[in-house]
Amino acid sequence: MKNHSTNRCSWANTAPIYIDYHDTEWGVPVFDEQKLFESLILDGMQAGLSWITILKRRENYRQSFDNFDPLKIIKYNQRKIDYLLNDTGIIRNKLKIQSVITNAQAYLETKEEWGNFSDYIWHFVDGKPIKNKWKRLDQIPPSSSISDAMSKDLKKRGFKFVGATICYAFMQAKGLVNDHLTTCFRHNEVG
Repeated sequence: MKNHSTNRCSWANTAPIYIDYHDTEWGVPVFDEQKLFESLILDGMQAGLSWITILKRRENYRQSFDNFDPLKIIKYNQRKIDYLLNDTGIIRNKLKIQSVITNAQAYLETKEEWGNFSDYIWHFVDGKPIKNKWKRLDQIPPSSSISDAMSKDLKKRGFKFVGATICYAFMQAKGLVNDHLTTCFRHNEVG
């Protein structure tokens, strides 16, 4: 972990787990379809909660959901769902747990159509990150026309918990959009 506290996006100066996430992951372009699927699921889990709540439980989610292997997830039965509803390492929300199964099926269907889920996701930004030049946190929008389009298309494909705000957070996290502030040391590093 680097020590750039005065030159970091201010949201990331609150806890060591946030600092590490900001400094090593957030905004870095990801093209691995498995990691994109995981992130889309975890961003959906965040709905109504803070990201740190999910980030602290990320390893538990990976363990509980078979490392987000969609071929395993689509086979989950009621017994597995009941197990997950009693799993204290994750957020035990029935709709969100059910959405993981629904999203795994939609992921596989999208992957079959596109050949690669990464190609599908990245087509929304023409295959290259959008680099914004925000100076202050209050300038960063909660969504964009691209996240609106992504949300609409994902929903059409059967995905759940993929509203425009969730899609924008996903785009930020996986580097489809670089929303590091211009004063942040990561702004140019992840460019």
